[in-house]
Amino acid sequence: MTSRSHHYVRARRTMPLVSLTAVLGIAVAGCSSGSTADDGPDKNPTKSAKASPAPTKSSADPQAQEKKAALTTYARMWDEQVKAYAKADATGTDLKKYATKDALGRAMGDLLLMKKAGTAAKGAPTHRNTKIDAPIDLGAKIPKARVTDCLDITNWPTVKRSTGKVLPFPSTQPMRYLTTAQAEKWGNQWIITKVETHGNRTC
Repeated sequence: MTSRSHHYVRARRTMPLVSLTAVLGIAVAGCSSGSTADDGPDKNPTKSAKASPAPTKSSADPQAQEKKAALTTYARMWDEQVKAYAKADATGTDLKKYATKDALGRAMGDLLLMKKAGTAAKGAPTHRNTKIDAPIDLGAKIPKARVTDCLDITNWPTVKRSTGKVLPFPSTQPMRYLTTAQAEKWGNQWIITKVETHGNRTC
């Protein structure tokens, strides 16, 4: 997350995180850190999910229920991140309710760079085949889940905030690639702690 050009953000979209630094301009394999993240989740998720959770086998199955809850948090995190990136500012969004630690820190870093570069992201990404494959250890002190998702950024271009002009994606930017996320259950709520995008693994 460096040069304030639109290429910086775009390239980071293919890097560890929900990172839109993909649209500011770094190479497709980099990553960044830094965190203004809160370490505790908000216990009141309210937003609807755009990344639809995968169907579950039975509402009476504890595994199915927890997987659905984790996927709903993942989807809502994306909803709030899209809102924040649309104005290069997390103010007025519920991003901190659904993301923390590395995931939130990277998103906040992206937003800072976008604000300085005068860019934003228009539209929204789409998600395909979002799921949790492995069983969740429900007896663990902190249950954890790994989300896999095929992220499509075709309809999520970067724009100049001052003019609304759409900035072209770099020629090497894949439009669809594997994204993974780590989720943890804190108390009664799932929260996303880390997101990684794998630009070299198209889907």
